[in-house]
Amino acid sequence: MTVSQKITLTASALLATLAAAGPLSAQDGVNGTSFVEEFDQLDTSRWYVSDGWNNGAHQNCTWSKDSVKVEGGKLALSFDARPAGERQYACGEIQTLKRYGYGTYEVRMKSATGSGLNSAFFSYIGPTDKKPHDEIDFEVLGKDTSRVQVNQYIAGKGGNEKLVPVPGGADSGFNDYAFVWRKERLAYYVNGALVQEVTDAAKLPTHAQKIFLSLWGTDTLSGWMGRFAFAGPTKMEVERIAFTAEGEPCQFDGSVACLVN
Repeated sequence: MTVSQKITLTASALLATLAAAGPLSAQDGVNGTSFVEEFDQLDTSRWYVSDGWNNGAHQNCTWSKDSVKVEGGKLALSFDARPAGERQYACGEIQTLKRYGYGTYEVRMKSATGSGLNSAFFSYIGPTDKKPHDEIDFEVLGKDTSRVQVNQYIAGKGGNEKLVPVPGGADSGFNDYAFVWRKERLAYYVNGALVQEVTDAAKLPTHAQKIFLSLWGTDTLSGWMGRFAFAGPTKMEVERIAFTAEGEPCQFDGSVACLVN
């Protein structure tokens, strides 16, 4: 075998190894792939329904599977005065079973109405998963549904909040929220318009995360979410949620991934 043949074989082996390992930008722990979920049903091979606990003293409701419904092609997460677990209110949350990395995350949703409530679309990983706390958020705070808050946490450190207007109100109709997460950049979009861009490496999450949709309330975080005053059952509705891995083609018309990938 000649030297050039050996070099060719070595290069071929290296390329094969890299191909098997996935993209060079792939993150450790990623096991989720691109998907579009339009909620004709709740796919239990993708989603885990939180049930029977709360996230701490700041949360005045218990996650309940009965607060998670799929109806009319929409996911509905409800908040109601119904005793559950340690709380007098019940609320809904779903989360992916798998972890996702760099790519485009998108949701089309209508927030709940009511001061003291939080309608959230976010990605998260943390100590319960034996990882540092990384998180990327869209949160509609019930005290002012004319805006949505974007934020991210890196190893448990937040402080990156920005409030962005939602024309017409987040609880009066369906709006599109998206973030594009790359190794060197994080960009937030509302109804297809870029509203926040982060390029400071110290403010960019790095760990693969699960995707969450949740509606919950508080009696204690009134300065942030508004004074809680229950005015009757309410719900957060979701028509579509999607993840498009970095470098892959967009999956539906109007997707932010059509613009950036």
